[in-house]
Amino acid sequence: MNILLINPPNCGRSIPEERYGITSIKQIFRGEPLALETLAGNLDGHEVRIVDLKARADALDDELRGFTPDLIGFTAVTCEANWVRAQAHRLKGECGATLVVGGIHASNDPEFFNVAGIDYVVLGLGKQSLRELIAAIETGADTASIPGVARTAPGQPLRRRPRAYSRADLVEGRPPRYDLVAADRDSYTLAALGVPLGFVSSAFGCPYDCSFCCIAGLTAGRYLSSSIATVVRDIQLLADVPVIRLVDANTFGNPEHARALCRAIVAAGIDKTFLADVRADTVVRHPELLREWREAGLRSVVIGFEELSDHGLDALNKSAPAAANLEAIAILHELGINIVGDFIVSPDYGEADFARLAAYVADQKIGLPIYTVLTPLPGTALHRQLRARIVNHDLDYYTLANAVIPTRLDEGEFYRQFAALYRAGHKQVKL
Repeated sequence: MNILLINPPNCGRSIPEERYGITSIKQIFRGEPLALETLAGNLDGHEVRIVDLKARADALDDELRGFTPDLIGFTAVTCEANWVRAQAHRLKGECGATLVVGGIHASNDPEFFNVAGIDYVVLGLGKQSLRELIAAIETGADTASIPGVARTAPGQPLRRRPRAYSRADLVEGRPPRYDLVAADRDSYTLAALGVPLGFVSSAFGCPYDCSFCCIAGLTAGRYLSSSIATVVRDIQLLADVPVIRLVDANTFGNPEHARALCRAIVAAGIDKTFLADVRADTVVRHPELLREWREAGLRSVVIGFEELSDHGLDALNKSAPAAANLEAIAILHELGINIVGDFIVSPDYGEADFARLAAYVADQKIGLPIYTVLTPLPGTALHRQLRARIVNHDLDYYTLANAVIPTRLDEGEFYRQFAALYRAGHKQVKL
């Protein structure tokens, strides 16, 4: 089969820009479509192409002029979901291909894609599910029996069998097709520094259950670590890329696995800079693990501090105290590991709350603060909790930089304060 996998463009919309002319809130990381590269890795025997519209916004029509797909697959986060529905309807009419949608939004809100123009929705890890679906389509077999795959039925609820995700779904013997985006490689950089960046996964899912997070939908709550050999192989495939972003929701969710991976990287003679995600309480419990990783090339970690108080953290079901954040910061500074700190700004913030957060970031010397507006993403516990307060249901605005529930401050003032956080925190970006 001819298979075209599409990474949507940067199509989210911005209330600060549209209503108040605030353009200073920019995307920090721009990376390759690893999810699609991973899917393509298990589609040997087919002619597979990837169109990354974040790298080349006008590439889709050019690709279709020289390639007739039998199947088109989309991935999408929430703010891309409307675009995918519209494009699927257009492409269905133009080329008649089988249309499949997967990714994080499909995994958490599959009914959104139960519309005309889309044939199948793949929920969760799709590497093996998509392969099974394509095989069934080729042979005319019953697709309804494939776990994790739902055939659309507009006007009726989706029917699907749940998939019991396991290491088998990682299909580790087949690496990502990094070669399919070789033409776009120069555009995958740390935007603030212009440094080439490559993506590698070492684990999927997360052992925690924060109310705002949509990761659990990918693995039905399971935490799956890739084999050490698999991760080392994938790093080595990106031979000319100096910085590796381990894109796991929690790279250190299994500390023993993380320690073994670190030692394997050293043993393989890999000389790269690493950026990974870690929880603050993991840093506190395993400072020696972070020390080993620092010696192996870990230069920055992304930590979801989220809130400054125990009350705020408890409300998000973070399962960690505020004191752990401060202790982790001290440990990381002592180790010389830079901190990329994620903070969630509630629409309920007043001026004092913004000032307190700005002071915290400055006092704790957070190398690169990342601020997001508390957003109840469909399918999450937070969405169920805040559903009645949501006033903006247009998913184009679910970028994590827009308030979709009413703000306590005047809306314009809220966004001016939010933008001020970015200006202050990004004067001297350090990674």
